[in-house]
Amino acid sequence: MDLGAITKYSALHAKPNGLILQYGTAGFRTKAEHLDHVMFRMGLLAVLRSKQTKSTIGVMVTASHNPEEDNGVKLVDPLGEMLAPSWEEHATCLANAEEQDMQRVLIDISEKEAVNLQQDAFVVIGRDTRPSSEKLSQSVIDGVTVLGGQFHDYGLLTTPQLHYMVYCRNTGGRYGKATVEGYYQKLSKAFVELTKQASCSGDEYRSLKVDCANGIGALKLREMEHYFSQGLSVQLFNDGSKGKLNHLCGADFVKSHQKPPQGMEIKSNERCCSFDGDADRIVYYYHDADGHFHLIDGDKIATLISSFLKELLVEIGESLNIGVVQTAYANGSSTRYLEEVMKVPVYCTKTGVKHLHHKAQEFDIGVYFEANGHGTALFSTAVEMKIKQSAEQLEDKKRKAAKMLENIIDLFNQAAGDAISDMLVIEAILALKGLTVQQWDALYTDLPNRQLKVQVADRRVISTTNAERQAVTPPGLQEAINDLVKKYKLSRAFVRPSGTEDVVRVYAEADSQESADHLAHEVSLAVFQLAGGIGERPQPGF
Repeated sequence: MDLGAITKYSALHAKPNGLILQYGTAGFRTKAEHLDHVMFRMGLLAVLRSKQTKSTIGVMVTASHNPEEDNGVKLVDPLGEMLAPSWEEHATCLANAEEQDMQRVLIDISEKEAVNLQQDAFVVIGRDTRPSSEKLSQSVIDGVTVLGGQFHDYGLLTTPQLHYMVYCRNTGGRYGKATVEGYYQKLSKAFVELTKQASCSGDEYRSLKVDCANGIGALKLREMEHYFSQGLSVQLFNDGSKGKLNHLCGADFVKSHQKPPQGMEIKSNERCCSFDGDADRIVYYYHDADGHFHLIDGDKIATLISSFLKELLVEIGESLNIGVVQTAYANGSSTRYLEEVMKVPVYCTKTGVKHLHHKAQEFDIGVYFEANGHGTALFSTAVEMKIKQSAEQLEDKKRKAAKMLENIIDLFNQAAGDAISDMLVIEAILALKGLTVQQWDALYTDLPNRQLKVQVADRRVISTTNAERQAVTPPGLQEAINDLVKKYKLSRAFVRPSGTEDVVRVYAEADSQESADHLAHEVSLAVFQLAGGIGERPQPGF
Protein backbone atom coordinates (compact mmCIF):
# COMPACT_ATOMS: atom_id res chain seq x y z
CA MET A 1 0.00 0.00 0.00
CA ASP A 2 1.65 3.24 -1.16
CA LEU A 3 0.51 5.48 1.68
CA GLY A 4 2.30 8.52 0.24
CA ALA A 5 0.43 8.27 -3.06
CA ILE A 6 -2.89 7.75 -1.23
CA THR A 7 -2.32 10.86 0.90
CA LYS A 8 -1.38 12.90 -2.20
CA TYR A 9 -4.45 11.75 -4.16
CA SER A 10 -6.72 12.14 -1.15
CA ALA A 11 -5.82 15.84 -0.92
CA LEU A 12 -7.30 16.22 -4.43
CA HIS A 13 -10.56 14.75 -3.09
CA ALA A 14 -10.60 16.56 0.25
CA LYS A 15 -13.36 15.96 2.79
CA PRO A 16 -15.48 19.01 3.73
CA ASN A 17 -15.15 19.94 7.40
CA GLY A 18 -17.76 18.55 9.77
CA LEU A 19 -19.58 16.38 7.20
CA ILE A 20 -20.72 13.06 8.74
CA LEU A 21 -22.44 10.43 6.59
CA GLN A 22 -23.82 6.96 7.37
CA TYR A 23 -23.65 3.97 4.99
CA GLY A 24 -27.18 2.55 5.04
CA THR A 25 -29.22 0.06 3.01
CA ALA A 26 -28.92 2.41 0.03
CA GLY A 27 -25.23 3.17 0.60
CA PHE A 28 -24.32 6.86 0.93
CA ARG A 29 -26.72 9.54 -0.33
CA THR A 30 -26.61 13.31 -0.06
CA LYS A 31 -26.19 16.44 -2.22
CA ALA A 32 -23.84 15.64 -5.11
CA GLU A 33 -21.39 18.46 -4.28
CA HIS A 34 -20.55 16.82 -0.92
CA LEU A 35 -19.61 13.41 -2.33
CA ASP A 36 -16.27 13.72 -4.12
CA HIS A 37 -14.18 12.49 -1.14
CA VAL A 38 -16.68 9.69 -0.45
CA MET A 39 -16.39 8.40 -4.03
CA PHE A 40 -12.59 8.39 -3.91
CA ARG A 41 -12.62 6.53 -0.61
CA MET A 42 -15.21 3.97 -1.78
CA GLY A 43 -12.84 3.24 -4.68
CA LEU A 44 -10.17 2.47 -2.06
CA LEU A 45 -12.58 0.33 -0.03
CA ALA A 46 -13.74 -1.62 -3.10
CA VAL A 47 -10.12 -2.60 -3.79
CA LEU A 48 -9.67 -3.85 -0.20
CA ARG A 49 -12.95 -5.82 -0.40
CA SER A 50 -11.92 -7.29 -3.75
CA LYS A 51 -8.55 -8.39 -2.36
CA GLN A 52 -10.20 -9.89 0.73
CA THR A 53 -12.86 -11.87 -1.19
CA LYS A 54 -10.58 -12.60 -4.22
CA SER A 55 -13.57 -11.51 -6.34
CA THR A 56 -14.81 -8.71 -8.56
CA ILE A 57 -16.58 -5.99 -6.53
CA GLY A 58 -19.05 -3.45 -7.98
CA VAL A 59 -19.40 0.27 -7.31
CA MET A 60 -22.64 1.95 -8.41
CA VAL A 61 -22.93 5.75 -8.55
CA THR A 62 -26.63 6.57 -8.09
CA ALA A 63 -29.15 8.10 -5.72
CA SER A 64 -32.06 6.03 -7.09
CA HIS A 65 -35.40 7.80 -6.47
CA ASN A 66 -33.83 10.90 -4.81
CA PRO A 67 -34.00 14.33 -6.53
CA GLU A 68 -31.64 15.03 -9.45
CA GLU A 69 -29.28 17.24 -7.43
CA ASP A 70 -28.51 14.39 -5.01
CA ASN A 71 -26.18 11.50 -5.70
CA GLY A 72 -24.87 8.47 -3.90
CA VAL A 73 -22.74 5.34 -4.03
CA LYS A 74 -23.07 1.73 -3.01
CA LEU A 75 -20.79 -1.27 -3.20
CA VAL A 76 -21.91 -4.60 -4.62
CA ASP A 77 -20.60 -7.84 -3.09
CA PRO A 78 -19.40 -10.91 -5.09
CA LEU A 79 -22.75 -12.59 -5.79
CA GLY A 80 -24.48 -9.34 -6.69
CA GLU A 81 -25.77 -8.85 -3.16
CA MET A 82 -25.47 -5.83 -0.87
CA LEU A 83 -22.28 -5.10 1.02
CA ALA A 84 -21.71 -7.24 4.15
CA PRO A 85 -22.74 -5.42 7.40
CA SER A 86 -19.19 -5.36 8.85
CA TRP A 87 -17.99 -3.62 5.68
CA GLU A 88 -20.85 -1.11 5.88
CA GLU A 89 -19.23 -0.06 9.18
CA HIS A 90 -15.82 0.21 7.47
CA ALA A 91 -17.42 2.34 4.72
CA THR A 92 -18.90 4.75 7.31
CA CYS A 93 -15.61 4.92 9.21
CA LEU A 94 -13.53 5.57 6.07
CA ALA A 95 -15.95 8.16 4.63
CA ASN A 96 -15.93 10.17 7.88
CA ALA A 97 -12.19 9.99 8.66
CA GLU A 98 -10.34 13.31 8.67
CA GLU A 99 -7.50 13.58 6.14
CA GLN A 100 -4.79 12.99 8.77
CA ASP A 101 -6.52 9.77 9.92
CA MET A 102 -7.06 8.20 6.50
CA GLN A 103 -3.92 6.07 6.48
CA ARG A 104 -4.62 4.69 9.95
CA VAL A 105 -8.22 3.78 9.05
CA LEU A 106 -7.13 1.97 5.86
CA ILE A 107 -4.49 0.00 7.78
CA ASP A 108 -7.05 -0.81 10.53
CA ILE A 109 -9.52 -2.20 7.98
CA SER A 110 -6.80 -4.24 6.24
CA GLU A 111 -5.64 -5.74 9.55
CA LYS A 112 -9.11 -6.36 10.98
CA GLU A 113 -10.24 -8.15 7.78
CA ALA A 114 -6.89 -9.91 7.18
CA VAL A 115 -6.62 -8.42 3.68
CA ASN A 116 -3.69 -9.77 1.64
CA LEU A 117 -2.45 -6.54 0.06
CA GLN A 118 -0.45 -8.51 -2.56
CA GLN A 119 -3.68 -10.04 -3.91
CA ASP A 120 -4.97 -8.70 -7.27
CA ALA A 121 -8.13 -6.60 -7.18
CA PHE A 122 -10.81 -5.96 -9.82
CA VAL A 123 -13.64 -3.43 -9.56
CA VAL A 124 -16.51 -2.75 -12.00
CA ILE A 125 -18.22 0.64 -12.02
CA GLY A 126 -21.61 1.86 -13.27
CA ARG A 127 -23.46 5.16 -13.04
CA ASP A 128 -26.93 6.67 -13.57
CA THR A 129 -27.86 9.64 -15.76
CA ARG A 130 -27.51 12.43 -13.17
CA PRO A 131 -25.39 15.39 -14.38
CA SER A 132 -22.96 14.77 -11.47
CA SER A 133 -22.49 11.02 -12.01
CA GLU A 134 -19.70 11.03 -14.62
CA LYS A 135 -17.36 13.22 -12.56
CA LEU A 136 -18.11 11.29 -9.37
CA SER A 137 -17.43 7.92 -11.01
CA GLN A 138 -14.05 9.30 -12.10
CA SER A 139 -13.32 9.93 -8.41
CA VAL A 140 -14.11 6.24 -7.74
CA ILE A 141 -11.64 5.28 -10.49
CA ASP A 142 -8.97 7.49 -8.85
CA GLY A 143 -9.45 5.56 -5.60
CA VAL A 144 -9.26 2.18 -7.35
CA THR A 145 -6.10 2.99 -9.33
CA VAL A 146 -4.12 4.57 -6.46
CA LEU A 147 -4.43 1.27 -4.56
CA GLY A 148 -3.29 -0.68 -7.61
CA GLY A 149 -6.69 -2.14 -8.49
CA GLN A 150 -7.79 -2.99 -12.04
CA PHE A 151 -11.19 -1.74 -13.16
CA HIS A 152 -13.80 -1.83 -15.91
CA ASP A 153 -16.03 1.22 -16.28
CA TYR A 154 -19.38 0.17 -17.76
CA GLY A 155 -20.55 3.78 -17.90
CA LEU A 156 -24.32 4.22 -17.92
CA LEU A 157 -26.14 1.24 -16.35
CA THR A 158 -29.23 0.58 -14.29
CA THR A 159 -28.32 -0.44 -10.74
CA PRO A 160 -29.58 -4.03 -11.30
CA GLN A 161 -27.44 -4.31 -14.44
CA LEU A 162 -24.32 -3.59 -12.38
CA HIS A 163 -25.41 -6.27 -9.86
CA TYR A 164 -25.82 -8.64 -12.83
CA MET A 165 -22.30 -7.84 -14.16
CA VAL A 166 -20.73 -8.57 -10.77
CA TYR A 167 -22.63 -11.86 -10.43
CA CYS A 168 -21.69 -12.96 -13.97
CA ARG A 169 -17.98 -12.19 -13.49
CA ASN A 170 -17.82 -14.08 -10.19
CA THR A 171 -19.59 -17.20 -11.47
CA GLY A 172 -17.36 -17.67 -14.50
CA GLY A 173 -20.12 -16.83 -16.98
CA ARG A 174 -22.43 -19.60 -15.67
CA TYR A 175 -25.08 -16.98 -14.83
CA GLY A 176 -24.71 -15.09 -18.10
CA LYS A 177 -22.34 -12.89 -20.14
CA ALA A 178 -21.03 -9.86 -18.22
CA THR A 179 -22.02 -7.39 -20.97
CA VAL A 180 -25.05 -5.19 -21.53
CA GLU A 181 -25.71 -7.25 -24.66
CA GLY A 182 -25.51 -10.45 -22.59
CA TYR A 183 -28.08 -9.04 -20.14
CA TYR A 184 -30.48 -8.08 -22.95
CA GLN A 185 -30.12 -11.44 -24.70
CA LYS A 186 -30.55 -13.58 -21.56
CA LEU A 187 -33.73 -11.83 -20.37
CA SER A 188 -35.30 -11.36 -23.81
CA LYS A 189 -34.71 -14.96 -24.93
CA ALA A 190 -36.44 -16.28 -21.77
CA PHE A 191 -39.31 -13.79 -22.19
CA VAL A 192 -39.94 -14.60 -25.85
CA GLU A 193 -39.80 -18.37 -25.15
CA LEU A 194 -42.34 -17.95 -22.35
CA THR A 195 -44.81 -15.75 -24.21
CA LYS A 196 -44.83 -18.18 -27.17
CA GLN A 197 -46.74 -20.51 -24.83
CA ALA A 198 -49.54 -17.96 -24.27
CA SER A 199 -52.81 -19.06 -25.84
CA CYS A 200 -54.44 -15.62 -25.80
CA SER A 201 -53.76 -13.33 -28.70
CA GLY A 202 -54.53 -9.74 -29.54
CA ASP A 203 -52.91 -6.46 -28.64
CA GLU A 204 -54.94 -5.86 -25.49
CA TYR A 205 -52.55 -8.06 -23.51
CA ARG A 206 -49.34 -7.07 -25.21
CA SER A 207 -49.07 -3.30 -24.97
CA LEU A 208 -47.67 -1.48 -21.94
CA LYS A 209 -47.07 2.17 -21.05
CA VAL A 210 -43.84 2.67 -19.07
CA ASP A 211 -42.96 5.77 -17.03
CA CYS A 212 -39.14 5.76 -16.85
CA ALA A 213 -38.81 8.58 -14.23
CA ASN A 214 -36.59 10.53 -16.68
CA GLY A 215 -33.84 8.12 -15.69
CA ILE A 216 -31.48 5.41 -16.91
CA GLY A 217 -34.35 2.91 -17.36
CA ALA A 218 -35.51 4.76 -20.51
CA LEU A 219 -32.10 4.53 -22.13
CA LYS A 220 -31.69 0.82 -21.41
CA LEU A 221 -35.27 -0.18 -22.24
CA ARG A 222 -34.97 1.62 -25.58
CA GLU A 223 -31.77 -0.30 -26.37
CA MET A 224 -33.42 -3.55 -25.35
CA GLU A 225 -36.95 -3.33 -26.76
CA HIS A 226 -36.20 -4.71 -30.24
CA TYR A 227 -34.99 -7.95 -28.58
CA PHE A 228 -38.44 -8.72 -27.13
CA SER A 229 -40.76 -6.67 -29.40
CA GLN A 230 -42.45 -9.78 -30.81
CA GLY A 231 -43.79 -10.51 -27.31
CA LEU A 232 -44.49 -7.00 -26.00
CA SER A 233 -44.88 -3.47 -27.30
CA VAL A 234 -43.72 -0.79 -24.82
CA GLN A 235 -44.47 2.93 -25.01
CA LEU A 236 -41.95 5.00 -23.03
CA PHE A 237 -42.88 8.16 -21.13
CA ASN A 238 -40.69 10.51 -19.07
CA ASP A 239 -37.75 9.21 -21.07
CA GLY A 240 -35.31 11.96 -20.07
CA SER A 241 -35.65 14.00 -23.26
CA LYS A 242 -37.32 16.71 -21.16
CA GLY A 243 -38.18 16.92 -17.48
CA LYS A 244 -36.06 16.31 -14.39
CA LEU A 245 -35.12 12.93 -12.97
CA ASN A 246 -37.79 11.63 -10.53
CA HIS A 247 -39.67 14.97 -10.61
CA LEU A 248 -43.45 14.36 -10.46
CA CYS A 249 -42.87 10.90 -11.96
CA GLY A 250 -41.37 7.50 -11.18
CA ALA A 251 -42.36 4.60 -8.92
CA ASP A 252 -41.77 6.46 -5.66
CA PHE A 253 -43.95 9.41 -6.73
CA VAL A 254 -46.79 7.15 -7.96
CA LYS A 255 -46.71 4.99 -4.81
CA SER A 256 -46.58 7.85 -2.30
CA HIS A 257 -49.04 10.19 -4.09
CA GLN A 258 -51.38 7.41 -5.28
CA LYS A 259 -51.75 9.04 -8.69
CA PRO A 260 -50.27 8.67 -12.19
CA PRO A 261 -47.05 10.48 -13.14
CA GLN A 262 -47.09 13.73 -15.05
CA GLY A 263 -46.52 13.39 -18.76
CA MET A 264 -48.60 10.23 -19.29
CA GLU A 265 -52.16 10.13 -20.60
CA ILE A 266 -54.02 7.02 -19.44
CA LYS A 267 -57.14 5.61 -21.08
CA SER A 268 -59.40 3.41 -18.97
CA ASN A 269 -58.07 -0.08 -18.23
CA GLU A 270 -54.73 0.54 -19.97
CA ARG A 271 -51.86 -1.27 -18.28
CA CYS A 272 -49.17 1.13 -17.05
CA CYS A 273 -46.06 0.86 -14.89
CA SER A 274 -43.41 3.15 -13.41
CA PHE A 275 -39.71 2.56 -12.75
CA ASP A 276 -37.69 4.61 -10.29
CA GLY A 277 -34.59 6.64 -11.23
CA ASP A 278 -32.13 3.72 -11.32
CA ALA A 279 -34.68 1.08 -12.44
CA ASP A 280 -34.63 -1.22 -9.41
CA ARG A 281 -38.29 -0.65 -8.43
CA ILE A 282 -41.53 -1.08 -10.32
CA VAL A 283 -45.21 -0.46 -9.59
CA TYR A 284 -48.21 -1.04 -11.89
CA TYR A 285 -51.46 0.96 -12.10
CA TYR A 286 -54.51 1.70 -14.24
CA HIS A 287 -57.65 3.86 -14.38
CA ASP A 288 -60.97 2.01 -14.24
CA ALA A 289 -63.98 2.87 -16.44
CA ASP A 290 -65.05 5.53 -13.90
CA GLY A 291 -61.63 7.20 -13.99
CA HIS A 292 -60.57 5.95 -10.55
CA PHE A 293 -56.84 5.30 -10.07
CA HIS A 294 -55.79 1.78 -8.98
CA LEU A 295 -52.24 1.12 -7.75
CA ILE A 296 -50.79 -2.40 -7.95
CA ASP A 297 -47.82 -2.34 -5.59
CA GLY A 298 -45.13 -4.79 -4.48
CA ASP A 299 -47.58 -6.90 -2.43
CA LYS A 300 -49.74 -7.70 -5.47
CA ILE A 301 -46.66 -8.24 -7.64
CA ALA A 302 -45.31 -10.80 -5.12
CA THR A 303 -48.74 -12.48 -5.02
CA LEU A 304 -48.97 -12.82 -8.82
CA ILE A 305 -45.45 -14.21 -9.13
CA SER A 306 -45.48 -16.62 -6.17
CA SER A 307 -48.95 -17.96 -7.07
CA PHE A 308 -47.79 -18.69 -10.62
CA LEU A 309 -44.61 -20.39 -9.41
CA LYS A 310 -46.66 -22.52 -7.00
CA GLU A 311 -49.02 -23.56 -9.83
CA LEU A 312 -46.06 -24.64 -12.02
CA LEU A 313 -44.53 -26.64 -9.16
CA VAL A 314 -47.85 -28.43 -8.55
CA GLU A 315 -48.13 -29.18 -12.28
CA ILE A 316 -44.71 -30.81 -12.50
CA GLY A 317 -45.16 -32.57 -9.15
CA GLU A 318 -42.15 -30.96 -7.44
CA SER A 319 -42.48 -30.43 -3.70
CA LEU A 320 -39.96 -27.62 -3.40
CA ASN A 321 -40.03 -25.28 -0.46
CA ILE A 322 -41.35 -21.89 -1.61
CA GLY A 323 -41.75 -18.88 0.67
CA VAL A 324 -42.85 -15.26 0.34
CA VAL A 325 -41.03 -12.70 2.47
CA GLN A 326 -42.80 -9.49 3.48
CA THR A 327 -42.32 -6.67 6.00
CA ALA A 328 -44.81 -5.45 8.60
CA TYR A 329 -46.02 -2.88 6.02
CA ALA A 330 -47.40 -5.57 3.70
CA ASN A 331 -51.18 -5.32 3.49
CA GLY A 332 -52.96 -7.91 5.65
CA SER A 333 -55.16 -8.94 2.70
CA SER A 334 -52.11 -10.02 0.70
CA THR A 335 -50.82 -12.14 3.60
CA ARG A 336 -54.23 -13.77 4.08
CA TYR A 337 -54.67 -14.46 0.34
CA LEU A 338 -51.24 -16.10 0.07
CA GLU A 339 -51.61 -18.22 3.21
CA GLU A 340 -55.29 -19.17 3.01
CA VAL A 341 -56.09 -19.24 -0.73
CA MET A 342 -52.76 -20.03 -2.40
CA LYS A 343 -51.39 -22.05 0.56
CA VAL A 344 -48.02 -20.32 0.18
CA PRO A 345 -46.13 -19.74 3.46
CA VAL A 346 -45.39 -16.09 4.30
CA TYR A 347 -42.57 -14.82 6.51
CA CYS A 348 -42.03 -11.34 7.91
CA THR A 349 -38.70 -9.55 8.40
CA LYS A 350 -37.55 -6.14 9.52
CA THR A 351 -37.93 -3.30 7.00
CA GLY A 352 -35.07 -3.02 4.48
CA VAL A 353 -34.26 -5.03 1.35
CA LYS A 354 -31.18 -6.68 2.84
CA HIS A 355 -33.34 -8.36 5.53
CA LEU A 356 -35.83 -9.63 2.93
CA HIS A 357 -33.08 -10.85 0.59
CA HIS A 358 -31.31 -12.72 3.39
CA LYS A 359 -34.52 -14.49 4.49
CA ALA A 360 -35.50 -15.36 0.89
CA GLN A 361 -32.17 -17.20 0.48
CA GLU A 362 -33.34 -19.78 3.07
CA PHE A 363 -35.87 -21.33 0.64
CA ASP A 364 -35.62 -23.41 -2.52
CA ILE A 365 -37.61 -20.55 -4.08
CA GLY A 366 -37.88 -17.27 -2.15
CA VAL A 367 -40.01 -14.37 -3.43
CA TYR A 368 -39.72 -10.96 -1.81
CA PHE A 369 -41.11 -7.54 -2.63
CA GLU A 370 -41.39 -4.44 -0.52
CA ALA A 371 -44.67 -2.56 -0.99
CA ASN A 372 -42.60 0.13 -2.84
CA GLY A 373 -41.99 -2.32 -5.70
CA HIS A 374 -38.41 -3.39 -4.94
CA GLY A 375 -38.03 -7.15 -5.11
CA THR A 376 -37.27 -10.35 -6.98
CA ALA A 377 -37.43 -14.15 -6.78
CA LEU A 378 -34.41 -16.19 -5.72
CA PHE A 379 -33.83 -19.79 -6.80
CA SER A 380 -31.23 -22.02 -5.13
CA THR A 381 -28.61 -23.59 -7.40
CA ALA A 382 -29.96 -27.06 -6.57
CA VAL A 383 -33.43 -25.99 -7.76
CA GLU A 384 -32.04 -24.63 -11.04
CA MET A 385 -30.33 -27.97 -11.71
CA LYS A 386 -33.45 -29.96 -10.75
CA ILE A 387 -35.78 -27.90 -12.99
CA LYS A 388 -33.38 -28.13 -15.96
CA GLN A 389 -33.31 -31.92 -15.58
CA SER A 390 -37.13 -32.04 -15.26
CA ALA A 391 -37.49 -30.03 -18.47
CA GLU A 392 -35.60 -32.79 -20.32
CA GLN A 393 -37.12 -35.89 -18.67
CA LEU A 394 -40.82 -35.35 -17.92
CA GLU A 395 -43.73 -36.26 -20.20
CA ASP A 396 -45.25 -33.58 -22.45
CA LYS A 397 -47.53 -31.48 -20.22
CA LYS A 398 -45.19 -31.62 -17.24
CA ARG A 399 -42.20 -30.90 -19.45
CA LYS A 400 -43.93 -27.78 -20.77
CA ALA A 401 -44.48 -26.52 -17.18
CA ALA A 402 -40.85 -27.33 -16.26
CA LYS A 403 -39.64 -25.45 -19.36
CA MET A 404 -41.75 -22.44 -18.31
CA LEU A 405 -40.19 -22.56 -14.86
CA GLU A 406 -36.72 -22.75 -16.41
CA ASN A 407 -37.50 -19.63 -18.48
CA ILE A 408 -38.82 -17.81 -15.40
CA ILE A 409 -35.56 -18.59 -13.57
CA ASP A 410 -33.57 -17.13 -16.48
CA LEU A 411 -35.84 -14.11 -16.62
CA PHE A 412 -35.28 -13.02 -13.04
CA ASN A 413 -32.22 -10.95 -12.20
CA GLN A 414 -31.61 -12.91 -9.02
CA ALA A 415 -28.77 -10.64 -8.00
CA ALA A 416 -31.13 -7.78 -7.17
CA GLY A 417 -34.59 -6.28 -7.56
CA ASP A 418 -34.74 -5.21 -11.21
CA ALA A 419 -37.59 -3.20 -12.74
CA ILE A 420 -36.91 -4.42 -16.32
CA SER A 421 -36.65 -8.08 -15.29
CA ASP A 422 -39.73 -7.85 -13.03
CA MET A 423 -41.73 -6.12 -15.80
CA LEU A 424 -40.96 -8.94 -18.26
CA VAL A 425 -41.87 -11.62 -15.69
CA ILE A 426 -45.18 -9.88 -14.89
CA GLU A 427 -46.04 -9.38 -18.58
CA ALA A 428 -45.26 -13.03 -19.33
CA ILE A 429 -47.43 -14.30 -16.44
CA LEU A 430 -50.38 -12.04 -17.40
CA ALA A 431 -50.16 -13.28 -21.00
CA LEU A 432 -49.85 -16.96 -19.98
CA LYS A 433 -52.79 -16.74 -17.58
CA GLY A 434 -54.85 -14.53 -19.91
CA LEU A 435 -55.31 -11.97 -17.13
CA THR A 436 -56.21 -8.34 -17.65
CA VAL A 437 -54.80 -5.74 -15.28
CA GLN A 438 -58.23 -5.46 -13.59
CA GLN A 439 -58.43 -9.23 -13.03
CA TRP A 440 -54.97 -9.18 -11.48
CA ASP A 441 -55.98 -6.30 -9.23
CA ALA A 442 -59.14 -8.20 -8.19
CA LEU A 443 -57.23 -11.21 -6.76
CA TYR A 444 -57.86 -9.60 -3.38
CA THR A 445 -58.87 -6.16 -2.07
CA ASP A 446 -56.38 -4.27 0.06
CA LEU A 447 -57.49 -3.44 3.59
CA PRO A 448 -57.76 0.33 4.12
CA ASN A 449 -54.68 1.60 5.96
CA ARG A 450 -53.04 4.75 7.28
CA GLN A 451 -49.43 5.69 8.01
CA LEU A 452 -48.56 8.56 10.37
CA LYS A 453 -45.46 10.03 12.02
CA VAL A 454 -45.13 11.18 15.65
CA GLN A 455 -42.29 13.50 16.67
CA VAL A 456 -40.42 12.37 19.79
CA ALA A 457 -37.45 13.70 21.74
CA ASP A 458 -35.47 10.48 21.18
CA ARG A 459 -36.59 7.68 18.84
CA ARG A 460 -34.33 5.21 20.69
CA VAL A 461 -36.89 4.94 23.51
CA ILE A 462 -38.83 2.68 21.11
CA SER A 463 -37.44 -0.82 20.66
CA THR A 464 -39.24 -3.59 18.80
CA THR A 465 -39.29 -7.35 18.32
CA ASN A 466 -41.09 -9.87 16.10
CA ALA A 467 -39.94 -8.21 12.82
CA GLU A 468 -40.86 -4.75 14.20
CA ARG A 469 -44.49 -5.75 14.80
CA GLN A 470 -44.34 -5.47 18.60
CA ALA A 471 -42.97 -2.70 20.81
CA VAL A 472 -40.79 -3.89 23.70
CA THR A 473 -40.16 -0.42 25.15
CA PRO A 474 -41.38 1.95 26.50
CA PRO A 475 -43.36 -0.09 29.08
CA GLY A 476 -47.10 -0.16 28.51
CA LEU A 477 -47.04 0.94 24.86
CA GLN A 478 -47.66 -2.50 23.30
CA GLU A 479 -50.45 -3.19 25.81
CA ALA A 480 -52.08 0.13 24.83
CA ILE A 481 -51.81 -0.77 21.10
CA ASN A 482 -53.32 -4.22 21.75
CA ASP A 483 -56.31 -2.66 23.55
CA LEU A 484 -56.90 -0.17 20.71
CA VAL A 485 -56.68 -2.85 18.00
CA LYS A 486 -59.43 -4.87 19.74
CA LYS A 487 -61.92 -2.03 19.09
CA TYR A 488 -61.86 -2.48 15.27
CA LYS A 489 -62.59 -5.28 12.79
CA LEU A 490 -59.80 -6.92 10.72
CA SER A 491 -57.39 -4.52 12.37
CA ARG A 492 -53.75 -4.42 13.29
CA ALA A 493 -51.26 -1.68 14.14
CA PHE A 494 -47.57 -1.37 14.88
CA VAL A 495 -45.02 1.35 15.60
CA ARG A 496 -41.32 1.53 14.76
CA PRO A 497 -38.61 4.17 15.12
CA SER A 498 -37.48 5.91 11.94
CA GLY A 499 -34.00 4.98 10.79
CA THR A 500 -33.03 8.57 10.05
CA GLU A 501 -34.94 11.10 12.18
CA ASP A 502 -36.49 11.45 15.66
CA VAL A 503 -39.94 10.33 14.63
CA VAL A 504 -41.92 7.18 15.30
CA ARG A 505 -43.74 5.67 12.33
CA VAL A 506 -47.29 4.42 12.97
CA TYR A 507 -49.10 1.94 10.71
CA ALA A 508 -52.73 0.88 11.11
CA GLU A 509 -55.20 -1.06 8.99
CA ALA A 510 -58.84 -2.02 9.50
CA ASP A 511 -62.01 -2.99 7.64
CA SER A 512 -62.85 0.61 6.65
CA GLN A 513 -60.80 3.75 5.93
CA GLU A 514 -62.58 5.54 8.78
CA SER A 515 -61.62 2.79 11.24
CA ALA A 516 -58.00 2.69 9.96
CA ASP A 517 -57.76 6.49 10.37
CA HIS A 518 -59.20 6.40 13.91
CA LEU A 519 -56.94 3.54 14.95
CA ALA A 520 -53.82 5.27 13.54
CA HIS A 521 -54.74 8.48 15.41
CA GLU A 522 -55.33 6.69 18.72
CA VAL A 523 -52.03 4.78 18.42
CA SER A 524 -50.28 8.10 17.66
CA LEU A 525 -51.68 9.54 20.89
CA ALA A 526 -50.44 6.52 22.85
CA VAL A 527 -46.95 6.98 21.32
CA PHE A 528 -47.01 10.71 22.11
CA GLN A 529 -47.95 10.06 25.77
CA LEU A 530 -45.72 7.04 26.46
CA ALA A 531 -42.67 7.64 24.23
CA GLY A 532 -41.84 11.29 24.91
CA GLY A 533 -43.74 13.10 22.16
CA ILE A 534 -42.72 16.71 21.48
CA GLY A 535 -44.50 19.63 19.83
CA GLU A 536 -48.23 19.58 19.20
CA ARG A 537 -50.26 16.52 20.20
CA PRO A 538 -51.39 14.45 17.19
CA GLN A 539 -54.66 15.80 15.81
CA PRO A 540 -57.43 13.74 14.16
CA GLY A 541 -58.27 14.34 10.52
CA PHE A 542 -56.21 13.69 7.38
